[in-house]
Amino acid sequence: MLPPRDEQGVFTRAVLDVNQGVPHNVRSHLRARPLKRFNVYRNNIYASLVSVLQGRFPVVSRLIGEEFFSATARAYITAHPPVSPVLMRYGVGLADFLDAFEPVADVPYLGDIARLEWAWSEAYHAADFEPVSAEDFQQVPPDRAEDLKLTLHPSVHIVRSNFRVVTILSAHSGSDEPEPIDAGADGEDALIVRPHLAVEVRRLPAGGAAFISSLSQGQTLGQAAQTALGEADTFDFQANLAGLISSGAVAAFDYS
Repeated sequence: MLPPRDEQGVFTRAVLDVNQGVPHNVRSHLRARPLKRFNVYRNNIYASLVSVLQGRFPVVSRLIGEEFFSATARAYITAHPPVSPVLMRYGVGLADFLDAFEPVADVPYLGDIARLEWAWSEAYHAADFEPVSAEDFQQVPPDRAEDLKLTLHPSVHIVRSNFRVVTILSAHSGSDEPEPIDAGADGEDALIVRPHLAVEVRRLPAGGAAFISSLSQGQTLGQAAQTALGEADTFDFQANLAGLISSGAVAAFDYS
């Protein structure tokens, strides 16, 4: 007889591994190894976890079809079973899994779409915070603007991709059948933010992702602009700053 914790471990591993049989401590009034009944229980667990993933990654599901997504999700669940009874963060590794999952290799942007949807979920559950307005920034003396350090809104996430992930996400988020998209024509970087009630996904201009990422790491506006210019010589400081403020992505600012 194993200690209760070990018994639970044996049961959990058997439930999440279709190659394992019925655990030794499972009985029924009909037989010592109730395989059919245990498989029903196992299938219900898998179906519940597939439903969790499908609810969190609806565009990924739509891109490859519900049936194929279900099979893919089952493969993910087998390889990466939940480690916590709280399922809010289950699926955090799906994007990396999709990048290496051979059956979806012909959809190379699928992992980045999953990253975008995960960021959307993270932004949705982020803390509320009143963003800084454009009027607040108007109080900053022009000669001090480059010395500003910004605190980004708690919901801010950046997703960078070599594919047109913002365009693909937008096209497949509605109920209508989308027009064909050349996914690899140009890469797109996305800003995900929820300044108020609704999550917004915005396509960033050239250098925008580097600019915002640098700000999140504590660089001043001037330093972040230089970093962005080093990545994209077409970076427009004024346009990017105005877009960042209008999106509600700035929670506070101060002088360095």
